[in-house]
Amino acid sequence: MLNRRILRIKAFKVLYAYAENPDLSLKEVLESLETSAEATRDLYLYMLAVIPALTQEAARRIEAARGKFNPTEEELHPNLRFVSNGISALLENDPDFQRLIEKKKFSWDQNDAFLHALYERLKTRPYYAEYMKSTEASLQEDAALWKNIFEQEFEDDDDLAAILEDASIHWADDLPYVLGCCIRSLDEIARTGRWNLPPLYQSDQLISRGKTDVDSDRSFVRALVTAAYGKYAEYDALVASSVSKWDRDRLYTTDTVLIALGLAEAVTFPDIPVRVTINEYVEISKYYSTPKSHGFVNGLLDRLIKEKMAQGIINKSL
Repeated sequence: MLNRRILRIKAFKVLYAYAENPDLSLKEVLESLETSAEATRDLYLYMLAVIPALTQEAARRIEAARGKFNPTEEELHPNLRFVSNGISALLENDPDFQRLIEKKKFSWDQNDAFLHALYERLKTRPYYAEYMKSTEASLQEDAALWKNIFEQEFEDDDDLAAILEDASIHWADDLPYVLGCCIRSLDEIARTGRWNLPPLYQSDQLISRGKTDVDSDRSFVRALVTAAYGKYAEYDALVASSVSKWDRDRLYTTDTVLIALGLAEAVTFPDIPVRVTINEYVEISKYYSTPKSHGFVNGLLDRLIKEKMAQGIINKSL
């Protein structure tokens, strides 16, 4: 589930927390890393749980319309295609999925206003209208509808962002990645007719499919954080000494943390090409630091890695 890009982001966040609070022990930092990783899969489960929640909201609305004093013909004989969708039924009846939702105490009940607004918005969408008109009833058609919902309705929804922020400090930034995971699960459900909880780390998923030459992503990110934690004071001083006094006063902790992680990765993982390492932390800087940080991180990290290669501390090709 978690690939190395998002694991590097999580490494950045826990190392930044350490940079801001140097009293944190390595054990505390690694525990925070594990919590953050698990939180991403929790968000995946929570977002999948919106499928039966929204389906139930639609069913309640239909029943309420039927019970009106003077219902219309359409209200008496509604189109039940959406409330009968197979994806919702599959998740509602999957004992493993339901057991996890209950164990985590996840519920959308307290967010009925969000579900109401989402359903009203959904009814205005052309893709929903096409789905409701279709005469083909299949799990594949149902999965395609939910993929559209996950692709188009959630990422830029301010109300959803507020819900996630209130629920967990780890969730807001992970939403785009998790939506992609949900969409891949919908593809798998459409293909196999069942839901499976994805392994937490992408490497575990590859190993379960028979790959034998895969390095553990969990070991990678723990080793990365451990190396950066242990050398952070040294790398911090190295970054500070590499810029002018005027620039030193304007250094951002985010940039220093990213460069420290890049140096730690270059030293610790000889099989990862230098350019891959630099590109990864430059990309992260575009989202988590200042508008000019990507150029600073790129230039200084490149220079410092080359210096350490010349010193024989880093032994690999560019």
